[in-house]
Amino acid sequence: MADPAMTRNERADAGEGRELARSLTAPGLVAIGLGATIGAGIFVLTGTAAAQYAGPALSLSFVIGGIACGLVGLCYAELAAMIPEAGSTYTYTRASLGRLPAWIIGWDLVLEFAVAAATVAVGWSGYAQSLAAEFGLHLPPALARAPGDGGLVNLPAVGIVLLLSALLMRATKQASLVNGLLVACKVAIILAFVGVGAAHLRPELWHPFMPENTGAFGAYGWSGVFRGAAVVFFAFVGFETVATAAGECRAPQRDAPVGLIGSLLITTILYVAMAAVLTGLVPYRDLNVADPVAKAVDVIGLSGFSTVIKVGALIGLTTSALTALYGQSRIFFAIARDGLLPEIFCRVHPVTRVPVASQLVIGVFTAGVAGLVPIDVLGEIVSIGTLLAFCLVCATVLILRRTAPDRARPFRVPAVTLTAGLGILSCVTLMAALPADTWIRLAIWLAIGLAIYAGYGRRHARFSRSG
Repeated sequence: MADPAMTRNERADAGEGRELARSLTAPGLVAIGLGATIGAGIFVLTGTAAAQYAGPALSLSFVIGGIACGLVGLCYAELAAMIPEAGSTYTYTRASLGRLPAWIIGWDLVLEFAVAAATVAVGWSGYAQSLAAEFGLHLPPALARAPGDGGLVNLPAVGIVLLLSALLMRATKQASLVNGLLVACKVAIILAFVGVGAAHLRPELWHPFMPENTGAFGAYGWSGVFRGAAVVFFAFVGFETVATAAGECRAPQRDAPVGLIGSLLITTILYVAMAAVLTGLVPYRDLNVADPVAKAVDVIGLSGFSTVIKVGALIGLTTSALTALYGQSRIFFAIARDGLLPEIFCRVHPVTRVPVASQLVIGVFTAGVAGLVPIDVLGEIVSIGTLLAFCLVCATVLILRRTAPDRARPFRVPAVTLTAGLGILSCVTLMAALPADTWIRLAIWLAIGLAIYAGYGRRHARFSRSG
């Protein structure tokens, strides 16, 4: 149960510029989930994972990822309905485990949301440059790629992050409307690609469905399927954005579970279909490009359809980045409200009720990462951060069932011990499939977070749980 001191502080915050507007409904939450989830995972990382890890069996990778997310999603639904506050996993961990664990997971969520937005922005840049090239427009290589990819800065990636941050600083309702319209467009385009592509499939490209392992872990075979699932798990991060929006719902106990489960189910189906069609149109080894869907459309040979798909990819990536940036700012808001970050991050605009400072800092940080770090490194970092957060969500459900058994639960996880236990097991398995250097980056990031906590958060925390 939430700490009494924490509750008093939250009551004191009311009317002092620390309350978010409650303007979202269940359809809006589903759109937010789809907007965040259908992005770089389906338009960019699908090709990379097929070419390097799983081959045509990438469809199985998405099924595995979807099952793992389904288990975690049920846990999220219980917590989002029970604790309808901004902050997602951070808020749930704070309620069950206390101050230090909450800070650790909050810091980890920066990898999940801000770096996810950067990853999507790099994918957006690839499609934008491909589309511009059709009209004879080309950026100098130094301004089109990150230093690790042979350039100086990925300028389009920086630009789209700053533009979306500016939109989010205006009002949640406006951003939600724009997101809903763009989500409808990109889902229609994805369905068009699947439909048209299905009529031009070359089934022989699916043989062998699971290429033989080359002798190294993760290089095809079953280990490749699991490595592929771990890498593209980044693609499922979006549905958690629904949980971060619970504090802005009109009826969070009803709408949050619908938004979480609905967006996850729809995106998993689309991912599996997309992977099957993509690997049935192009040899899987040829899909390791910045715009694999556009490459597949070129194989179909329909004049003008390539441009439509590239526009659809840009729309999809735009909404994915938009909602990831939104989610991260709300997590910063929740952390700052508890005193673990400076108070300016939990101050909201008196008219729009948007945490402007939080959104601005996240936007600038994400733009810098997007401009300077290659997409393959970003994707793996996001995946491990997401999986760690998901493990803690499942653990939190189990802990709160024991420590607060009488607390109202508008939605309850069925067979909670089995469901949450399998959720933790599946996430740990996927984490183990990631490369060692990804674990090293996670350790360094968490060490930086602990230093910030020791230097600032521990002395300024507004709630008194141990840690």
